[in-house]
Amino acid sequence: MSLVEWLAGRFRPRPRITDAEWNAVLGRSRLFVALDAGSRARLRALCERFLAKKTFSAAAGHVLSDDQCLAIAALACLPVLNLGFDWLAGWREIIVYPGEFRVQREHHDEHTGVVTEGEDDLIGEAWERGPVILSWADVATDLERPFDGFNVVVHEIAHKLDMLDGASDGVPKLPETIRRREWIETMQPAYDRLARDVDRGRETYIDPYAAESADEFFAVVSELHFSAHADLKRAAPSVAALLSRFYGPSSNY
Repeated sequence: MSLVEWLAGRFRPRPRITDAEWNAVLGRSRLFVALDAGSRARLRALCERFLAKKTFSAAAGHVLSDDQCLAIAALACLPVLNLGFDWLAGWREIIVYPGEFRVQREHHDEHTGVVTEGEDDLIGEAWERGPVILSWADVATDLERPFDGFNVVVHEIAHKLDMLDGASDGVPKLPETIRRREWIETMQPAYDRLARDVDRGRETYIDPYAAESADEFFAVVSELHFSAHADLKRAAPSVAALLSRFYGPSSNY
């Protein structure tokens, strides 16, 4: 019985992730090796729940393999390693394309208020109460180069965390240890500063795409927390400290 067949619901519940499967996942990326033993054990338990609760499907001719599903599950569970599996509630499906995919969408420029329609080539997308959509080519690159500042799965899970309390506004559901006002007073000035720097053509440690909106800022700095924490700390130390409280300390220093 393959993992993909089990995830499609054609067989009885699958047993837990085997040691061989888990070791193969850990061996795919230095991102997982950087975790301590306790964190890896928690991640494995979260992955088992993820695979039991979520469904995977392939698009545009992509062929999903067992190791791809496990790797995506491991990346998706990293942001909730210290928050808990319930923070992944409210959605069920992961759709995987072989590479970039094209979508029709509206763009709203929050600075000018202008709305335009067009096509976008994306590597990831998260729908409110809908699926997470991913480009496998980009997931594979993130696994191979985990500390380059990018992680499409983390980015889309950050959007899901943002949507968990309703509006996608860059303010996710927060643990009791972080007040909403504190979050906004930390994140908003950093976002505004980045937007100004991007408008003026300045080079930034944070991807300029983060200046698109507050929710994209949160998703991009979440990527940096896990994949280039030193750059995030250099660019926005208060944001880096806040995300360490939200997600837990980064293993990438």
